[in-house]
Amino acid sequence: MGDATLYSDTFTIFDVNAAKYDRVSRLSAHTEGGETTLTLDVNSELLPCSNGDRLQILLASTLSLDGSQDDGKGWRDVGRGEASLADEYDYVCYGKIYRFEEGDDEKIKVFVSFGGLLLYLEGPYKNLTSLKIDHVYLCLKK
Repeated sequence: MGDATLYSDTFTIFDVNAAKYDRVSRLSAHTEGGETTLTLDVNSELLPCSNGDRLQILLASTLSLDGSQDDGKGWRDVGRGEASLADEYDYVCYGKIYRFEEGDDEKIKVFVSFGGLLLYLEGPYKNLTSLKIDHVYLCLKK
């Protein structure tokens, strides 16, 4: 048991690029202070976004509300009527953190793949230290 939250923040979208693929938009956003930026591919039919929209983003190790690990039980095995973290968000993906790189100053870059939809997150090392190469859930709410 424990807290499933690995990273959480609110971002403001400053660019939406839907030119390359059907039904996929690449969002560029930054936090309020601008110290953390992200580039994220989303299914634009499920989560339509515009410049200026604010997104609440959560990276979690599990969808269990009590923070208990999945123990081999996949996200699809949640029973009917069983509450999960996904109930609180508009858009949820399951993927893998696959690479880290050092950035400028005290920043790091984190790369995550959600079955081909990518997340690139760059921010202060102190804010992203809980992330490691592992499977992760991305939860988004407008």
